Amino acid sequence: MFVTFEGLDGSGKTTQLRLLAERLTAKGQTVVVTREPGGTELGEAIRDLLLHGGNVAPWAEAALYAASRAQHVEEVIRPALARGAVMLCDRYVDSSVAYQGIARGLGLERVLDLNLAAVGGLLPDLTLLLEMDATVADSRMTGKRDRLEREDASFHARAAAGYRELAARFPERIVVLDATLPPDELAERIHGAFLSHS
Repeated sequence: MFVTFEGLDGSGKTTQLRLLAERLTAKGQTVVVTREPGGTELGEAIRDLLLHGGNVAPWAEAALYAASRAQHVEEVIRPALARGAVMLCDRYVDSSVAYQGIARGLGLERVLDLNLAAVGGLLPDLTLLLEMDATVADSRMTGKRDRLEREDASFHARAAAGYRELAARFPERIVVLDATLPPDELAERIHGAFLSHS
């Protein structure tokens, strides 16, 4: 089963992914955890360019994310699924559509098409969208911010709107969850969504 976690930075994706991984592992399931951009040697190099480099033009940004994702699917995701593992990924195609397609204004369809080509049409069985107001998500952020995290509030609000548009478009795959719930309660809802889709 292929499960992705999506949401704004500060929504708790990484924490909730770890909690689900621990729970499934404790039940004896084989779980592979990965993240985007990254997950491979090439992907981590691209991650460093995207998040810690200088200015990146919007289409260059979209293409770099797609390139990282293509390598990730080939090297990590498809092999894990072929072995029968539960694949948990922190961000995937929906991130590019929300951030580059909507927030950067490149177009939902164009960025979706680019990414579907890059991953050979592989979409998750389940996407857990941790929804939170952009200003609340921003207030949760601590430490040094990367290039995208430093974008202004309107950019993050557009990304949040992009996620809502995706959830309306793919309701059979995307489960929207209130990221402001207490972590334990949110973890229970995530586990329930996982069970209902597996």
